Amino acid sequence: MAAPSFVVIGAGIVGCLAARELAARVPQASVTVVDRDCVGAGASRRSAGLHLPRGATSRTRRMSEFSHAYYSDLKLSHPRLPLHPVTATVIATPGAGGSMGGGYLSLAAPAPVARAHGPALTLPRGARAWRICGSHYADVYEVAHAIAAALRPRVRFLEGVEVTGLEPGRGVVTVSTGTGERLVADAAVLAPGPWLHRPAWRHHLAPLGLRVKKVAALHIEQRPHPGDEAVILDDDDAFLLPLHTRGHWLFSYACQEWDVDPDGLTAGLSAADLGAARACLRRYSPALAVLGACGRVFCDAYSPGAGPLVRALDPDGRIVFAGAAGGSGYRLAPAIASEAVDSLRLAPRNEGVIGDHQYV
Repeated sequence: MAAPSFVVIGAGIVGCLAARELAARVPQASVTVVDRDCVGAGASRRSAGLHLPRGATSRTRRMSEFSHAYYSDLKLSHPRLPLHPVTATVIATPGAGGSMGGGYLSLAAPAPVARAHGPALTLPRGARAWRICGSHYADVYEVAHAIAAALRPRVRFLEGVEVTGLEPGRGVVTVSTGTGERLVADAAVLAPGPWLHRPAWRHHLAPLGLRVKKVAALHIEQRPHPGDEAVILDDDDAFLLPLHTRGHWLFSYACQEWDVDPDGLTAGLSAADLGAARACLRRYSPALAVLGACGRVFCDAYSPGAGPLVRALDPDGRIVFAGAAGGSGYRLAPAIASEAVDSLRLAPRNEGVIGDHQYV
């Protein structure tokens, strides 16, 4: 029996976890991860890495619960991973009956509080605050590297290698590369992050209606105190995160610049980015808004629906797209990767079903 082979395109957090899932479920398989840059060097490197136990739909709530358990187990088995627990306070206008909305899971155990632990914030008229459990933040770039390091040499990583072709055939997928190597595999996971329009796969993704939106955040040059909390500003789809490991705060807000090119975002924050972020933060803390003069900018892919997209791109299900998480790529990555591998044909060419279904 020929051992099956799989290719993962994209070495961000979703791609690395998909490779981990494949290696665990199909121990005899050959798994190759290909990326034109280094592991974690794309959207994962710019990610705030905030995990919250929430979801806007029943599907994303299930994905959030799955990912929460996955990350908890991962931290237990790898204590040195840069996953840092953080308490959080949600500031929002109450829904019907004075309840907190936002689709938070029961494990969040929301409890009313007067204020967040951290910088002095003004609650907008009618807003209230709730403290929630089960949150953490991560250095997503380092987490991706740690996963890749643990997978080597079981999984082959081709860094700095451009994928120039991705085509399904009769029972196989052929992945062509800029180095001249051709990978012929049983199936492939396409996890390109915001690089939706690369020539090798744009024709596969064009019917899905995916879009790319700019994601920007300010770095607030004020050192968080021990015990300072993340503050989730639900009404504005924004949050303040105390990056204790970096020595400053991060303020993420909902930028509304669409259809951007990830390869074109090399000029840093614009004056418009800075102005929009400060205007949002000023509603809660004019003092912090003044301190936000720098930050990070990149982008993410969004699906037409509410939540990530996992979809077979060919009739035989040998190429599966995984992504378009709309800013929640790290938070939902374990569930996205698991769904993607669930959707693949795991049987080798001309052979029967392989092994047992096994989760990491």
